[in-house]
Amino acid sequence: MALDPEIFDTLIGTICRFVAERLRPLEGEVEEADAVPAHIIEEMKALGLFGLSIAEEYGGLGLTMLEESKVAVELGRTTPAFRSAFGTNIGIGSQALVMAGTPEQRADWLPRIASGEVIASFALTEPDVGSDSGAVKTRAIRDGDAYRLTGTKRFITNADRAHVFTVMARTGDEPGARGVSAFLVPRDLPGVSVGEPERKMGQKGAKVADVVFDDTPVPASLRLGAEGEGFKIAMRVLDRGRLHISAVCVGIAERLIADSVAYASTRNQFGKPIAEHQLIQAMIADSKTEVLAAKALVMETAARKDAGENTTMEAAATKYFASEMVGRVADRAVQIFGGAGYIADYGIERFYRDVRLFRIYEGTSQIQQLIIARETIKRGG
Repeated sequence: MALDPEIFDTLIGTICRFVAERLRPLEGEVEEADAVPAHIIEEMKALGLFGLSIAEEYGGLGLTMLEESKVAVELGRTTPAFRSAFGTNIGIGSQALVMAGTPEQRADWLPRIASGEVIASFALTEPDVGSDSGAVKTRAIRDGDAYRLTGTKRFITNADRAHVFTVMARTGDEPGARGVSAFLVPRDLPGVSVGEPERKMGQKGAKVADVVFDDTPVPASLRLGAEGEGFKIAMRVLDRGRLHISAVCVGIAERLIADSVAYASTRNQFGKPIAEHQLIQAMIADSKTEVLAAKALVMETAARKDAGENTTMEAAATKYFASEMVGRVADRAVQIFGGAGYIADYGIERFYRDVRLFRIYEGTSQIQQLIIARETIKRGG
């Protein structure tokens, strides 16, 4: 159920001020330290950002997909690492539990996830398994009232801080996706270890690392759904996550356009601001048109998801278009800033590096194309 419009407007206004006054001034610090300051994390908890998508009965705000998308746009107006600090808690780290958890599992974990006491993460990708997510090799072998979990997960967001992982593992001899099951795996179980965070091109302050399970005993009571349902659960989680990421792409693109216009209005060449030169105007026009199209696609698809429609194809199309769009906008922003866009002082080059990841995680652009084509053919056009 949607929030009262006045309450939601207050929430959006609060987040806008938080981004402008608290987060944007710290962008350079996060880049240099490769970490989000602890006091900012505490402020995020106080604002309820760790529970945006979790139902009110579990201590969250219970936003609809459309409301969450509007919030994500505002959060996109700053370094993506800030949103990533709580992104797995409201997205891929918690949504399998929301969608497939038992009442007991939800009551145990969701209140702590919504408050930020527990950081939840999502462990699907493996060293040899990325886009072909139904081919996971991590094994979960039934042993009485538990499963023995063995395998390695790679590039796991927030693994360094996570208290619990949603893990996809193979439980049977069924080939491909049909043999995959989902589990909640607390980090403090025996045999769980987390590697050192990876060095990355961008999105400094948001960490990814390997997670290794070595004969880890996972109680059967922590399985999510029935055996063999893990892949379906993961795909439902990713459908939702793709809309959230798309909304973040819109917010970043809008930030880049605003920064480009401000710079072009004050940078003079050939006796006038470069904003008055038609080729600069063309880049601004292309960027604005694309971000308006992406935003419309995000909001329409989010509303359709809230209405209970199947949006697998639409979510893939939204993520494909929005993630590719923000890459083009970032490239134009560097071009408009010229040499200054290549220098770290302005932050444009940082966003240029940051947005590259959006075309890869939660399904590459090529995977989105396959989903779009498959679903379109299935629907007959």
